[in-house]
Amino acid sequence: MRLGAAVLASVSLLVLAAGPAPTGPPPLPERMADTGGGSQLITARAASTSSTTGTVTWWNRRGGRWVEAGSAPARFGAEGLVEGGSREQGTNTTPTGLYDLPYAFGIDPAPEGTRTPYRRVEQTSWWCQDNASSSYNRWTDPRPADCRAAESEHLISYRTQYAHALVIGFNYERPVRGRGAGIFLHVNGSGATAGCVSVPADAMRRILDWARPARSPHIAIGTDGGPTALTHY
Repeated sequence: MRLGAAVLASVSLLVLAAGPAPTGPPPLPERMADTGGGSQLITARAASTSSTTGTVTWWNRRGGRWVEAGSAPARFGAEGLVEGGSREQGTNTTPTGLYDLPYAFGIDPAPEGTRTPYRRVEQTSWWCQDNASSSYNRWTDPRPADCRAAESEHLISYRTQYAHALVIGFNYERPVRGRGAGIFLHVNGSGATAGCVSVPADAMRRILDWARPARSPHIAIGTDGGPTALTHY
């Protein structure tokens, strides 16, 4: 009897040492079909396509698992979200999909620890959104003659939002005219965005400190369900 009791006690201790079995679904990136192939990922998640708020979370892949590195409330386009491949310029919608993050920029100096290539905004810096321009959906400094000011963003005019920002690679590598230009992850303004994703200033600084180009960070933008659900990517 004493031997049996000892065995039972040993088994009980092993169970206690192992801890409770994991509950709930795996982390969001584990449920996604594609995370961009790197070991860093930002997810920008809204409840539905009509939402203008949600959550941005940034993740590291370590030991074969995705681990949350930080999270912040997010804002999306004033008209919600739409599938990136069918988006139209000027609709105030945020494009869903999986995108790279080519570089960062800002009116303020890069936060300490930033490794992503960073461009300082000057008085002469513009983002061309003119569909007729050869510089469509590109940073220009100075603004070229074929890019109309009325069809572009004078970056320094957005001192709060563009204190710090990351370019989202939507419609960037091979721009399709009319699909949209100037989609960024940037600092919150006064409300919903014109199609970008925005977060509080402190969160934006933390993201720039966290991102490492060598780890190929991407951003996945989507919803909890439906055809634009993040788990579909």
